[in-house]
Amino acid sequence: MSVVVSTSAPLLPASDTNTVTSTFSLVDYVVFVLLLVLSLAIGLYHAFRGWGRHTVGQLLMADRKMSCLPVALSLLATFQSAVAILGVPSEIYRFGTQYWFLGCCYFLGLLIPAHVFIPVFYRLHLTSAYEYLELRFNKAVRVCGTLTFIFQMVIYMGVVLYAPSLALNAVTGFDLWLSVLTLGIVCTVYTALGGLKAVIWTDVFQTLVMFLGQLVVIIVGSAKVGGLRHVWEVASQHGRISGIV
Repeated sequence: MSVVVSTSAPLLPASDTNTVTSTFSLVDYVVFVLLLVLSLAIGLYHAFRGWGRHTVGQLLMADRKMSCLPVALSLLATFQSAVAILGVPSEIYRFGTQYWFLGCCYFLGLLIPAHVFIPVFYRLHLTSAYEYLELRFNKAVRVCGTLTFIFQMVIYMGVVLYAPSLALNAVTGFDLWLSVLTLGIVCTVYTALGGLKAVIWTDVFQTLVMFLGQLVVIIVGSAKVGGLRHVWEVASQHGRISGIV
């Protein structure tokens, strides 16, 4: 028996009576609720720990006493948003593995700021890069930079909240905008109350959950189709391996 896989997006059949819709089980609901509750609990823990004695340095800079590992995992969680987790696999499935070239740009895009700009900010004990703009230029430049960043983040956060809410709506039937509101409120509460330290430790927890989930998907998915070698062979046969070999 031969199987022909089209490189174009699959078309839905006229009759979808055989379509299987995946929905959350009880275990899925428990895991999902625990994820939200634990994320909120981390923020509340850091908020009530030393309540009323928090300084600006503690809230905005975690008192400059966080170690390298949690900060690194927090930065990693920033890059691994729901947009990346949902979008990158579909991008590679649709167009191939040439997406990996994007990763090469990070070597320059991250190494240069890490060794050129960040040491300057660190030595000046700045709270944000926008303070440097005012020191180097004037307050008008700082305000323009701040407004530009706020505009970018408002658009970005809308997409970041909408993507997981859309996926949640597809598998649970939850109201789409109620999901957006719930996720937004949880994130806002633990960020506002717990400060940067709460954000970092919450990111550490969520990073571990994300990578554990991705690892499970890789292991279970490859096992069901006959192993990683078979996955690679099928992808290669249908032109999905590009830019590597």
